[in-house]
Amino acid sequence: MRTWIERQRNIMDFTISSLWRRKGKNLALVFVYTAVVFMLASVIFFTHAIKREASLVLKEAPEMIIQRMQAGRHEIVPVSYAALIGKIRGVTSVVTRLWGYYYDPVIGANYTLLVPTDSVPEAGKISIGAGIARTRRVSPGETLEFLAFDGSVINLEIAQILSSESELLSADLMLLSSSDFTMVFGIPVDYATDITVRVRNPKELATIAAKIAKILPNTRQILRDDILRTYDALFNWRAGMMLFILAGAMLAFGIFAWDKASGLSLEERREIGILKGVGWETGDVIVMKFWEGIVISLTSFLLGVLLAYVHVFFASSVFFESALKGWSVLYPRFKLIPTLDFSQIASLFFLTVLPYTVATIIPSWRAATADPDSVMRT
Repeated sequence: MRTWIERQRNIMDFTISSLWRRKGKNLALVFVYTAVVFMLASVIFFTHAIKREASLVLKEAPEMIIQRMQAGRHEIVPVSYAALIGKIRGVTSVVTRLWGYYYDPVIGANYTLLVPTDSVPEAGKISIGAGIARTRRVSPGETLEFLAFDGSVINLEIAQILSSESELLSADLMLLSSSDFTMVFGIPVDYATDITVRVRNPKELATIAAKIAKILPNTRQILRDDILRTYDALFNWRAGMMLFILAGAMLAFGIFAWDKASGLSLEERREIGILKGVGWETGDVIVMKFWEGIVISLTSFLLGVLLAYVHVFFASSVFFESALKGWSVLYPRFKLIPTLDFSQIASLFFLTVLPYTVATIIPSWRAATADPDSVMRT
């Protein structure tokens, strides 16, 4: 037992000295290896976190949204539809909503104008998101001009700036009264943008949607689960595009790992021959090379994952922000809630660490099983 422990200690000592002798090469390798892990982990962390954020945001959303369709497009819906929907058994709440998009030529951005169901601003006043205030450089007490549907100009006073904590939702949002909304867009009083529906039993959503479609065949029923699936597909598409862009880096890393598996350098082969000549067993050589691979790959993996975690959750994905989050004039400032999916980390581990470690063992085994004299004369 003592002999085995001493042998393992000698192996570890030689492994450390071997890594140190080629410190320049190994440091360059760790740098490239870490960069690859960093890029992959950043995409994985961001995609998982933003999908979780979307699910939390939509958790309190209504189970169903009803839109009136005309010529394949979303049109305003008569308020009378709400009464018909409310008569369906299982429906607990029916609310008409007034909202729309307004293009601001000053900054080239679209605002979302909404009439809230509670805490409605006074007529002539408006509440705006922090993104609008930051971009337009306005503050409470100042006014914003709106070009109404009939060409007239409407001035609305800024009552308040919405909390920055809700900027993910409210960056481009404006809250105003129904009378001001009607003056801007010219929507008739007995019409709304859409209708939201809440039901008693979520399992009956499909049945209730079918009943609404039968009663009001010119409407479209959008379920909350459909919205979540759309967001999942969108974020997965963005992540896929980023991974496709990074495919060149992953391919280069794959070529490097293959080159590592195809053979050792002349210096490494001579080193193995010397070790065999002084009495090392084949198993000892393989263990030494295994530990070399583990030290480099595990160090690179941990550094890459740590840097990616800081990059996504504390630096707002500054390197990939436009590609991962999307581009907009009025883009919200927000920090993702730190979260980790250990199954994805495990997948990344087996995708990056395992191939390299195996790639260091195979050529070492070939050299260790060869005749020491022939290896040293190579």
